[in-house]
Amino acid sequence: MEGNLTKDPILKTLTKLAVPIMASSFLGTLYNITDMAWIGLLGSKAVAGVGVGGMFTWLSQGLAAMARMGGQVHVAQCIGRGDREKAHGFAQAAVQLAAFMGMAYGILSLLFTRQMVGFFQLADAQAHAAAMSYTKIACGLIVFSFMTLTLTGLYTAQGDSKTPFIANLVGLATNMVLDPVLILGVGMFPKLGVVGAAIATVTAQAIVMSIMIVGIVIQKKENVLKGTRLLAKIPRKYLQGICKIGIPTAIQGMAYCAISMVLTRMISGYGAEAVATQRVGGQIESISWNTADGFAAALNAFIAQNYGAGKNDRVKKGYKASLWTVGIWGLLISAVFICMPEPIARIFFHEPKAIATSVEYLIIIGFSEAFMCVELTTVGALSGLGRTRLCSIISIAFTSARIPLSIILGGIMGLDGIWWAISSTSIVKGIIFTCTFLWITRKRR
Repeated sequence: MEGNLTKDPILKTLTKLAVPIMASSFLGTLYNITDMAWIGLLGSKAVAGVGVGGMFTWLSQGLAAMARMGGQVHVAQCIGRGDREKAHGFAQAAVQLAAFMGMAYGILSLLFTRQMVGFFQLADAQAHAAAMSYTKIACGLIVFSFMTLTLTGLYTAQGDSKTPFIANLVGLATNMVLDPVLILGVGMFPKLGVVGAAIATVTAQAIVMSIMIVGIVIQKKENVLKGTRLLAKIPRKYLQGICKIGIPTAIQGMAYCAISMVLTRMISGYGAEAVATQRVGGQIESISWNTADGFAAALNAFIAQNYGAGKNDRVKKGYKASLWTVGIWGLLISAVFICMPEPIARIFFHEPKAIATSVEYLIIIGFSEAFMCVELTTVGALSGLGRTRLCSIISIAFTSARIPLSIILGGIMGLDGIWWAISSTSIVKGIIFTCTFLWITRKRR
């Protein structure tokens, strides 16, 4: 099959697959930063409102990971074994599952928007109104995001990372045009504020999804997604296989978001500026996070195919090459965050208090960036081996520790204590995940 990752030189194969994915991740970073930069012109209260709404879109990504990861790993392993029929079966089941869950999440979000936003107890009326508006639109139409994530994973499993890159490039261009037009109002278009930001985001996601679907139809090369029927009955064996791999990943992602929600509620006690800093800081941090996650997606497909083909030496060599790459990138990001926090903060904030809060955040989080990159890459590698349950256990255990740590350190250091709780647990997770992968592959040998 085209896109076989079990034969060519390791570094060449990984690079060819990873570069478009990393480029797509950069586009995702620009996509988010573009939103925050324009929304920042509306003030920290608007940013805080979008930050709260963004928590629920983030929560949905954890749920979407079930179809994406379950489908991606099984499709890649089937391709590695040369079983095209099963690869198609898992791909179709993953797409069906993503469509159903995306629509279900959207309906529930529209029904319970007030309760969802109310969890954060936003005292400021403007921030609360912004959160309500953004959540209704961004979560109500989240099905486009579910489908985009799953299709990206299934393209990657086949060794095709160029099509998702092209789709994301068009989506970014759309978002960059629509953001200022809809947020601030240009010409005949009224000023919609955070509503405009949500509409721009959803529109871009719909376009990305559409391009990938068109790619399935018009491309002549072999694709396991050809002939997918959304309304067909999902065979039990495919559903069980996807759930076995995907549910631990979904639980991990949703638990991570739920923990962040609890922390956000604690942070909200320090004012709208603190909530806005967490939101914007997360988007800035996505420069390293999205890149590492993109490389992890490439490594996941590489390891899954080679594991399915029984080529364990390529599995270990591919992981080590990836580890060096993302580790060096993480160190560069750490240096930028620690040494140049204020110029970065001033891009998104214009109030002195918000700038000062953001500077402290970037410095403290900067110490953990390399470890976070290593963690994400290793999770992708372990998932390619099918060890998603182990990843979930380790991640949830140590991410949960942020809550008691934040209570303890927050009582001593205030808001900075919460930032240190987040940073320190990322460092520990990076070390533990790396040791775990090396132990498992050594044992398997």
